Amino acid sequence: MTQADSRTWLVRGAILAAIVVLALALWSLLRPDGLPDGIVSGNGRIEATEIDISAKTPGRIKDIVAEEGQLVKAGDVVAHMDTDTLRAQLAEAEAQLAQATNAIEIAEAQVSQRQSEQSAAQAVVRQREAELSAARKRFRRSATLAKEGATAVQERDDNEASVEGAQAALEAARAQHASANAGIAAARSQVIGARSNADAARATIARIKVDIADAALRAPRGGRIQYRIAQPGEVVAAGGRVMNLVDLTDVYMTFFLPETVAGRVRIGSEARLVLDALPGRVIPAKVSFVADVAQFTPKTVETESERQKLMFRVRARIDPALLERHISIVKTGLPGMAYLRIDPDAAWPEDLSPVVKD
Repeated sequence: MTQADSRTWLVRGAILAAIVVLALALWSLLRPDGLPDGIVSGNGRIEATEIDISAKTPGRIKDIVAEEGQLVKAGDVVAHMDTDTLRAQLAEAEAQLAQATNAIEIAEAQVSQRQSEQSAAQAVVRQREAELSAARKRFRRSATLAKEGATAVQERDDNEASVEGAQAALEAARAQHASANAGIAAARSQVIGARSNADAARATIARIKVDIADAALRAPRGGRIQYRIAQPGEVVAAGGRVMNLVDLTDVYMTFFLPETVAGRVRIGSEARLVLDALPGRVIPAKVSFVADVAQFTPKTVETESERQKLMFRVRARIDPALLERHISIVKTGLPGMAYLRIDPDAAWPEDLSPVVKD
């Protein structure tokens, strides 16, 4: 390396060091020093609600249309699952529905046929009843005449035989009528079975159509695609994660406060956030969560000095409306400080007063 190059690198290093020193000095000037009573602070990082976009059914990823870092709205399609198998199942279910519909028509035709047979059997029964009535009348007349000797005994015997024959014919007709009634009941059962099969086929078709619709993976809420978990062509199981989405309207900072302070923190208390990356901008927030279980020290420690080391997790949430206006620049993982007003009457330090509103 030449002497000129060495001088160039020395100059660049000096400039970089000066920038770092200037940034630290600026932060030290802007950072509140010596907080007044009623104001406490804790360090933390900006976080946001993360959502995994997953496949509802097992299958192969056809394509992914959303890129990492892309802002999406609720309902936007971010990926597609392969639906060839589902469409084949849909065609099969539609064929089963057509078959069941045809079976309904056949069963209903059989019911009509059995009803016609029942009507015919009923007519035969009435005919046989009339024949039996006539045979009994003839038998009674011939029996009376035979006693008086006005007619031959043979005629009486023949009429008696006619009565027995008519009785047997009537019983046969009634049996045929009962068989026709049973045939109607069986045919109606076939109609019910065919309709049940058709309903089952329709339910299967509806389910498969829902699965096909769910094959288009959609963002459950607006946010930024953080990263891919799977790639096109990969096979995932039911519930397999495909992409990770971060909801940029649900952003908060998690920090810790000692138990001597945490007991005075209320949900909804006003807070101010200052990020290391933006030391000159104060972000308004409100406490949305306070842990009811301490961390960092065992619960069995009972001495007063040790109890003061207990820390409680606190979460300060940024106003979603403010985040919505700045959603294109919202980022998670940034470290910073959270300042919390535990006394409503306490005044904010001057350095924490100019909060971001627009």
